[in-house]
Amino acid sequence: MNDDIFISRLEGSKLIIETADGVEEYDSKFIVAALLVYVARGSGRIEPEESGKMIELIEAHFHLQGAESLEIITRAMTEMSEKPQLVELLSELVPTFSDADKEAIALMALKVVAADGHRHFAEMEQFNRAMEAMQISPEIVHRAFDLYFAETMPGS
Repeated sequence: MNDDIFISRLEGSKLIIETADGVEEYDSKFIVAALLVYVARGSGRIEPEESGKMIELIEAHFHLQGAESLEIITRAMTEMSEKPQLVELLSELVPTFSDADKEAIALMALKVVAADGHRHFAEMEQFNRAMEAMQISPEIVHRAFDLYFAETMPGS
């Protein structure tokens, strides 16, 4: 399979790429899944708890069925492995996200980092790179941390 990307363009809130194998579309669901996969891979592998958390988060955020969430996560894993240059192209979709979307994305990414119960420095580094790539401001990241701690602290 030839996965070289010949043409990419933005159509509304979708990224369209053309390869020798055809045309592919990537939407906001895909970019969120790809970001979560990217963060989860920060420790070198995706733990089962992280996979489960990603499926749960995509399902809840986009109001999908579990099978559809799994399909989106699986596609993100596959596409990112087969087309490494896709990660850079996905940044073209960043302007389609509102600050509220970015805050929700940052919160989901934090939940994935914490899903396995371990704090890996590499995952937090990956989280920081992902926030930068998504042009999520430090203020929005700070709000996401506040929300995360409000949800997870005992007595809240």
